[in-house]
Amino acid sequence: MHKRLVNHCTIDFSILPVGPILIKSGKEGANPTKPNMEFVETYHAGGYSVYLPGSSLKGAIRAHAERIVRTVGSDKPSETNPQIIWANNPLDKDNINKQEAFKKKLPDDETYKIYQQSSFTDQIFGNTIIASRFRIQDAYPDLTKPLKIEERNGVAIDRVFGSAVRGALFNYEVCTRGDFRTKLHLKNFSLAQLGLIGLVLRDLNDGWFGLGFAKSRGMGTVKLQFHSAVVQYPGCELRGDKIYAIGKDLNWPNTFLLGAGAFLPGKDENPYQFPANDKQDTIITAEEMAYGFGVQLTWKGEDERGVPDLFERAVRQWRELLPKEVSA
Repeated sequence: MHKRLVNHCTIDFSILPVGPILIKSGKEGANPTKPNMEFVETYHAGGYSVYLPGSSLKGAIRAHAERIVRTVGSDKPSETNPQIIWANNPLDKDNINKQEAFKKKLPDDETYKIYQQSSFTDQIFGNTIIASRFRIQDAYPDLTKPLKIEERNGVAIDRVFGSAVRGALFNYEVCTRGDFRTKLHLKNFSLAQLGLIGLVLRDLNDGWFGLGFAKSRGMGTVKLQFHSAVVQYPGCELRGDKIYAIGKDLNWPNTFLLGAGAFLPGKDENPYQFPANDKQDTIITAEEMAYGFGVQLTWKGEDERGVPDLFERAVRQWRELLPKEVSA
């Protein structure tokens, strides 16, 4: 589902350290004044600065998304009920080999079957044979809000005696204050997939999981501050109080939040089997995209018309995927 673009969501938010946070650079630099473990740095805004790599953020988000899916679903596909959502182990070599062998047997016009047989989380984040539809940018510090970088000391502990190991001292760099801003992108999504991302960000904000080094020792806890969320329908246009799909006999009220399946009626249009009736009414009125082509809905801030309202409506569709005894 990368040959078309029916909907796209961009979420603009900041990551604020609650306590110490460290995403290690992976190697010691040449500067002898730096600690043993230093924060990853890059050139940004005219100088070198610490930042939160998008790869680290995506890994943490994906891992927790898989945890949620396994909690309410399964860790393997059901043979009796294909509707049960599941999340596989992305590092399972046997599963990877099976997927690659399956892909080689498929004709070029039937690659949608790979998506159908992939787990719920692989459909969002991708795997070795299907591309991700989720993207998150590196989080760079807001230069108007100074960072606070500290150096801390640690010591290795003897696992037998529980005492410090002589000579095993080390030091590491942490950030305890700052405002790291990033954007998250999701394209050709169902509302349930957007709802799952909302649940992951909720749990990150609540401290259920952290980012970076030494999370089990109290580090890596953050808060999120949402600035805006924009859901766009690039193949649509506004006419009065309706959203019309260009070139199709489809229209919706101008307050509707639409998943990918709403734009793909019929089996031939929707071989990926996106949910057909994937829509939610909202309190936001659509407007034209830049240059007068396309339609978008915008949520700003964190109030009753803000980003949490978008996630709440998307989670309603997420609940529809779950067995009734789970979603009740």
